[in-house]
Amino acid sequence: MDSPSWSDLADALIASLELTTPPIAITFSDEVPEGVAPYTGPKPPPAPDGRTGPVPAGCVFWTKAIDRTFSTVASDHANCSVGTLTHGFAGLDEVAGNADVAALVESGWVTMDQVPKIPVVRTRTGSVTYGPLREASGTPDVVLIRIKAGQLMLLADAVPGLQIGGKPQCRVVALAKEHDEVAASLGCTLSRTRTGQPDDEMTCAVPGGRLAEVVRRVRETAGIDAVAESYATADIARFDAI
Repeated sequence: MDSPSWSDLADALIASLELTTPPIAITFSDEVPEGVAPYTGPKPPPAPDGRTGPVPAGCVFWTKAIDRTFSTVASDHANCSVGTLTHGFAGLDEVAGNADVAALVESGWVTMDQVPKIPVVRTRTGSVTYGPLREASGTPDVVLIRIKAGQLMLLADAVPGLQIGGKPQCRVVALAKEHDEVAASLGCTLSRTRTGQPDDEMTCAVPGGRLAEVVRRVRETAGIDAVAESYATADIARFDAI
């Protein structure tokens, strides 16, 4: 039997989790892939420390990739030092002195003791490609989905050991790519502000190589939950007559 296509897996993921936003594929490479259009857009004047880019942070590309595939390079991510670090475009020594890092430390949002513990892509990245999972031509490093509490409940049952954390939200990309973990984030103030992410929405990253397995488990768990839901619905009907 042929393996399911990425389009089939995208449709299965959407159906089994009842996703309202299509999943996206994230692929890391040493160089910009041939035939993939680069992301283009105007850049604001650089901040005093030199930071700028076509988007406020790399997580904004998650919203841009819902309906088109494009490639990015380090300068496209450069306005957010945290994202530049987590995606492997720069080391801690290269971003620690930037004004946005200083502002986050000064506010107490993060401490310099915590920064080295943030999951990062270990290999220096040349390019990151983003796009709809349906359009993936090969196995992506990471599949990113946007979920709510009920969907996270289903995923946590379906994938034992699923990691659930908080800030920074982009940490889930590194956890999926480097540690082969299915990881969810409750979000972070930086990402929610820059992307306009709704308060009731979270993200979850799945290693591309594990996606078929995760879809199978989600489908099985959804079937089990449907039986439990049917029982609970019938059981609470007794209370209608009270």
